[in-house]
Amino acid sequence: MRIQSYRFGEIVIDGKRYTEDMIVFPDRVSPGWWRKEGHLLQLDDLKEALASEAEVLIVGTGTRQAMKVASEVVGHTKKVGIELLAFDTRTACQTFNHLAGKRKIVAAFHLTC
Repeated sequence: MRIQSYRFGEIVIDGKRYTEDMIVFPDRVSPGWWRKEGHLLQLDDLKEALASEAEVLIVGTGTRQAMKVASEVVGHTKKVGIELLAFDTRTACQTFNHLAGKRKIVAAFHLTC
């Protein structure tokens, strides 16, 4: 998978345009992702992503990084050996493209604020 473009509220992956937050797995995109608390990323929000046995979890925290990653997520990923990379969504998309095909990645993208 490759991200062709990202702008506030929109991401294009492999030629398909999405306008909802999403989780991107090595073999599929799961749009319509939402969190229990919209701008706080918690473990419950990542159940499927963490079950994917990824080596790297990339988190796009929004254009202005409004979404925060809870300390429980940081601690859990460290404990189970998943590298956690959290950036503004534009940087997260660039990081995804850089690592795609080199490592087993799952990415959670907040597309707006």
